[in-house]
Amino acid sequence: MSAAKTKPKKGVSRIGRLLGLGAERFMPAPQLVAVADGLVATTTTAEAWFVLSSANTDLMPEQGQDLEQDAAALALSKVLSGYDCHLKVLWSQLDGEVYRAEAHELFTAGDVEAFADMWANRLDGLDLPQRHLLLGVKIAERSTAATATVKDTATAALGLRHTGLPSSELAQLDAAARRLERRLEATPWRARIAPAELLAWAISRESYRPQPAPPNLPVITGASLVRLSQSRAVPHSDHVELLDARGNTAAWVAVLAMPTFPEQLYTPGEQEWLRCLSEIRYTHASGGELLVCPEASVRFSVWRKGNAIRAVDKVRQSAKEQRRSAAEGTAGETLAEIEETESVMEGLRQRMSRDSMTLLEDHPRLLVASTESLEDLQARCDAVIAHYAGLSIDVRVAADEQREMWLESQIGDMLRVTDLGHIRETDALAASMFWGGSEAGDDEGPIAGLLTGTTPGVCRFDITAGSARGDATTTAFLGRSGRGKTTSMELATLTAAMRGAFALMLGFKGDEGGLIKAGRYLGLDSHHVTCGTNTPGVADLFRVLPHGEAALQVVSQMLVMLPEQMRNQGVETHLLRAANTVGAHSDPASWRVVELLSADEHELARDAGQALAEVARTQLGAPVLGRPQERASPLRPEPGLWLVQVPGLTMPQAGTKPADMTMNERVSLALMRGLIAYALNTASRADLRNLPKVISVPEVHVLTGTDDGRRFLDLVARMGRALDTSLAIDSQDPHSLLGLDGVLEAITTVFGFEQSTKVQQDALAELLRLPVGDASRALIHGVGKTARGVIRHGHCIIRDRFDRVATMQWDAPSAELLRALSTNPKDQAEDTEAEQSERDQEPLEDQGEGPDAGVDRSTAGSEAA
Repeated sequence: MSAAKTKPKKGVSRIGRLLGLGAERFMPAPQLVAVADGLVATTTTAEAWFVLSSANTDLMPEQGQDLEQDAAALALSKVLSGYDCHLKVLWSQLDGEVYRAEAHELFTAGDVEAFADMWANRLDGLDLPQRHLLLGVKIAERSTAATATVKDTATAALGLRHTGLPSSELAQLDAAARRLERRLEATPWRARIAPAELLAWAISRESYRPQPAPPNLPVITGASLVRLSQSRAVPHSDHVELLDARGNTAAWVAVLAMPTFPEQLYTPGEQEWLRCLSEIRYTHASGGELLVCPEASVRFSVWRKGNAIRAVDKVRQSAKEQRRSAAEGTAGETLAEIEETESVMEGLRQRMSRDSMTLLEDHPRLLVASTESLEDLQARCDAVIAHYAGLSIDVRVAADEQREMWLESQIGDMLRVTDLGHIRETDALAASMFWGGSEAGDDEGPIAGLLTGTTPGVCRFDITAGSARGDATTTAFLGRSGRGKTTSMELATLTAAMRGAFALMLGFKGDEGGLIKAGRYLGLDSHHVTCGTNTPGVADLFRVLPHGEAALQVVSQMLVMLPEQMRNQGVETHLLRAANTVGAHSDPASWRVVELLSADEHELARDAGQALAEVARTQLGAPVLGRPQERASPLRPEPGLWLVQVPGLTMPQAGTKPADMTMNERVSLALMRGLIAYALNTASRADLRNLPKVISVPEVHVLTGTDDGRRFLDLVARMGRALDTSLAIDSQDPHSLLGLDGVLEAITTVFGFEQSTKVQQDALAELLRLPVGDASRALIHGVGKTARGVIRHGHCIIRDRFDRVATMQWDAPSAELLRALSTNPKDQAEDTEAEQSERDQEPLEDQGEGPDAGVDRSTAGSEAA
């Protein structure tokens, strides 16, 4: 990269040295030689480059933030001592086209193309910035700047250009970078080698000239490297104008210096001067408030402790001599500043000798860019300056230093403006919390929503990924009614079905019908079963379980439905005999057992058969004991999206004796056992063992209140990894989960929505692993509302598998999909009315003439594929 300028004479350099300007200001930009994974080599130096991971500090307790900052200061003094380093905070826009290509690899079922288009358009509309943290460390000096300048001049005169790197040198540099990576991995930044593609992007983006992606090679050299670094910049007094390949202005960039900091920085808090980059907004010409997202370039070198102590001793000794000299004067008085300097240096030396703290010299710069206009750039700069003024930090546009500061911010360049730096403790750079902010979710996978903390970005979440990585497989959606937890779980279930999973939702509320609408909207193989008199035999255990296992389970199910008096008279023997007889039939079914019992010679068996026959005529008994209709759709263990709704279910409380249960509770328990058996059998089938499976249970407190339900949840949670089955639970009662050790041990991700009562807030805080107290209660109480009290549907607190806690907003790729998933009774009524109106307007001949003419199968309880 080059900046247009008049070539300085040698005398200018000498004058610059006399004036304290330094020759670095006038040096040409070093020529890039090679870019590889974790390495950038120029004609003068070789640097190791690392990607730093963000830490989730927004919701971290203050004590945890203090420990994080102390660990970073220790890493600076221990790992980077003696190195010249370059920290860069960069921003990029999340490109919808990139996710479109990724979506074709993530999703395998439904209308993948349409789903990818939805998300691509959604991401492009959000214009969401993403933060990238890069750390460069100089690991080798390849040549002096003067020697490199002479060599470059000579090769240019001969029409040659050296852009290669010997393989032996590359191997040595790679080994040095890997050694340093192992040390930086243990720091709070969890550093890893920067891929060559990321470094190529970071280099080429500075030119604002779109470049083709570099070839997928171990090392980028030659013409490919030249294209990446090609640019033209015209420096002005307060900005740099970047030109595209045709000579037109592509962007305006201003470099801001930070010459003055307060004597003390108070952290954690607003004075985290690099973490707060994502918080700066300005008023756009259109009147809207937009993010500025200034970038940071901080060159720093951590002094070795011996050198730092000697420098402190030198200042302390100088202050001591000045104090003595002043005391010997006629006035006999010393300046307070001199005495304070001596005292501070003495205390600093003691701290350095006792602790691991040392000194560093840093040169922070902020880069503000605009692709719209120079006026827009100035408005952005004013907003940055005003923001930092509120933090007592002086930020100024570097007048007449734009060329030098812009060059030194480039990867592979050097420190050029040396007189605007700071010598301070390592704590000062650690206090910037450049790696802090919001970070949560999976590293890869489908996008679930948006992070809403201080660091913008997307939150990725794959509900089926636990088993693949050998982890637990349970996800909890917890919060009060009407805050979007069920809709969020439906979005996660839909995404799993789009990935080709068997996705089953057991609906106990009755408002989950939008899941099937959304499934059809996305082209998924969707099945809707509403348990009732219209779906007899749909939960018959003979149809659900293997024949060898069904008989005993059917007997157990029937015993629950029969009165206590019959059980005491020994009806179990008659039930088992009838079940075994029917089990040998080519088409076994529970209704056959009822018929066989009703025709039995024994009076008790006949009474049991008649009682069960009456139960089979009820809304809850028909799905278990009824005779299937010709076109009924039983539950089948097939991939796709399945919704099984059970309206009117009334479950007995845990520990209730059968004799104390009402008839409604006994039949509800029997039906639930049938659905649980179907879910467990599907999860454990050998032919589906390699297929990801998801069982979603809204209002899970319906199950946690029964012994059967608790055993079911515990079994699926504990065996989920082995069966490749993920469990998603949704409840308004987080407190009820605290006694389920098997479920708690298997929970990897928690989405916590608003809770109102102290008991539930404390339970949710414990599940989110937040400190139980007033601060967490206030956070949980307010997460579902804006500052003005408006409900924020889908806004929650996530605790991911890394135990990172952040706030996020669940998002859908289209408004139509979100409306289809709505659980709002008003929305559902309007949709039903609109569908009925459309059917009424259809010609009669289009409605058919069969027995099912005019029946809406999505609500009649039969399969809706």
